[in-house]
Amino acid sequence: MAARSAVPSLLATLILLSACTERTSGPTAISASRTGLPFASGLASPAWQALGASQAIGLTPPVGSLNPLQSAHAYALLGVAQYLAVQQADAAAGSEGRSQLEAERGAVAGASAVVLTYLFPGGAQADAALVAEQSSAGPGQPNPWFTRGEAIGRMVGAGIVTRAQSDHFGAPLNPTPLGGPGYWTKNAAGTAVAGADMPGVTPWFLTSASQFRPGAPPAYLSADFNAALAEIRSFSDTRTADQARIAAYWALNTGSLTATGFWIQVATDGINARGWSERDATHLYALLSATMFDALIGCWDAKLTYWYIRPWQADPAIANFTPVGRPYHPSYPSGHSCASSSGAEVLSTFFPEDRDRLSAMVIEAGLSRMYGGIHYGFDITAGQELGHNVARFTIAADASGNSVLTAH
Repeated sequence: MAARSAVPSLLATLILLSACTERTSGPTAISASRTGLPFASGLASPAWQALGASQAIGLTPPVGSLNPLQSAHAYALLGVAQYLAVQQADAAAGSEGRSQLEAERGAVAGASAVVLTYLFPGGAQADAALVAEQSSAGPGQPNPWFTRGEAIGRMVGAGIVTRAQSDHFGAPLNPTPLGGPGYWTKNAAGTAVAGADMPGVTPWFLTSASQFRPGAPPAYLSADFNAALAEIRSFSDTRTADQARIAAYWALNTGSLTATGFWIQVATDGINARGWSERDATHLYALLSATMFDALIGCWDAKLTYWYIRPWQADPAIANFTPVGRPYHPSYPSGHSCASSSGAEVLSTFFPEDRDRLSAMVIEAGLSRMYGGIHYGFDITAGQELGHNVARFTIAADASGNSVLTAH
């Protein structure tokens, strides 16, 4: 089985970097420059990503955890706000050196604080504390350019909050399944279908939720369906210790980093290891988080088009594997695979030397859902294909220099 990435604790990500590099040549350039500046100061963005993750999990402060779709929405708002703010701060600072560095750090702090306080009002004190900490991180602080950058960031953050207030995420929808043999059915009275709002949410890049909708899954009780169901029943009946461990590792349910948070942590690991600039780091966070959220929009469009039956509904003898649980939405395609494949594709574009390792992680993440008894093999395949298609589209749009990630 493919080796998994060693993801450090959230607390470790709060340690700021000691090196900063010059910005990329253009607002949507993908390859990062690594020419060092003549002084040292830490990046601001990884600490804000870590604080956002801890608030989403419910750790800082303890105000309750976000579910995986809520977390994906939050990470995208945060990442895009950071990157747009850095670009505007660069334009204001106008030159390389200390003014640029401080303006970028201030922009990240200001944008992040506004977005996170909107998402987690109970965390406003923690947000303000991190702004204060970062404003006084270097000699002679607060630097005037940090203060100017912070003001720019707060303006950008307010714009992202305005977008969030009208993007239709969280709309109280509860569609009725198609009904009949082979379709997913509700089994909890009064409980809304998880993610019912997603097909109507405003995407960051996609032209429509159905843009990359996969073809229909195998017909219920067809030979392909029966073979796929038998495979999941076999995992349920004979699950090995290693398969159970993999299923539990990748469960990433509410109260954890969730799938999108996992891949953002992988990004942070790569940023920390490479000593990137603030601009490069926020570019990755923005493209990664927005891409994964768009992939989930496309995924739920397919789920609520096909309403495909879950394995345990087709065969009640398939046991509930407690660490994974039983998601309350249709089976096809796999949301984990949509998020993981889209995230890994973006990460592979920024970290091409890690493509094989990242691809192996996507494969294992997909298998984990089969080991847990909640997805067929064709759910995984369709989810991975959808995620790859979304990511290739967003990467190309970003590289064009005229996308939602381009500051105007």
